[in-house]
Amino acid sequence: MNLPEQSAAIEIRDVVKRYGAFEALRGVSLTIAQGEFFGLLGPNGAGKTTLISSIAGLSRPTRGSVRVMGFDVVTQYREARRALGVVPQELVFDPFFTVRETLRITSGYYGLRHNDAWIDEILANLDLTDKANANMRALSGGMKRRVLVAQALVHRPPVIVLDEPTAGVDVELRQTLWNFIGRLNREGHTIVLTTHYLEEAQALCGRIAMLKQGQVVALDHTANLIGRFKGGTLVLRLSGRPMPDDLQARCPGGLTSDGRYRLTVAAYSEVEPVLARLREAGCTVDEMEMTHTDLEEVFLRIMRQEAT
Repeated sequence: MNLPEQSAAIEIRDVVKRYGAFEALRGVSLTIAQGEFFGLLGPNGAGKTTLISSIAGLSRPTRGSVRVMGFDVVTQYREARRALGVVPQELVFDPFFTVRETLRITSGYYGLRHNDAWIDEILANLDLTDKANANMRALSGGMKRRVLVAQALVHRPPVIVLDEPTAGVDVELRQTLWNFIGRLNREGHTIVLTTHYLEEAQALCGRIAMLKQGQVVALDHTANLIGRFKGGTLVLRLSGRPMPDDLQARCPGGLTSDGRYRLTVAAYSEVEPVLARLREAGCTVDEMEMTHTDLEEVFLRIMRQEAT
């Protein structure tokens, strides 16, 4: 494939996507450099999947442009799609073929013949070798997800988009996947990751964009995003009286699903005044933990600050 000189991996310029009166994307612009491991984060409904569909050429923007390795996804769609591999959220598969047949057919879509050596390498790296001749419908959900990853990689695309690749899968698959994807990134492949597992994004991504309601509300290097917020989080499980309103206002997201409060503090010196306020309100502290600010905390704070 002849690539335009000095092209970015992905260029998104003022992309708007409307569905009737609903605006799923509201003027998104960002550039992802070749070789980056880039995170695209946001709550459900933020526009992440719509943006990925626009990058993949599955959804045409109402306004704006998207380029993959310098190729416009609308006017140069053949070249753009050859440069891109996408792992979707949904488990989509053909039940009539084996794993190897599926990968050979996918290779054929890109005009690749005699691709078995690379297919074998992918199978080995995703621990699928012993499933190569198994029918797709006989695989577990985790194994099907591995095959989706394999399909996205079968034509050796320079840009790989992973849309929630580890949702609902076991620890073994996560480790296997990230080892292989990390190797591809070190070899020069550009990786774009969407995930709700923010610890993965923090560990893997050099830069991160956060979307909310179809707009980019934060875009920076991961370390810089985390560095915006000093201090840490006081994690509390209480009994007796409810947490007073003035302290609840410092808990992004409110009470968590496991019955804890995550209260932001600027320094350790704030912990004792918080405990004194809880005693004054008649609250009993059953559990307490102090954690340093991480990407999850930053995400919650940014989403709260940017509420519209």
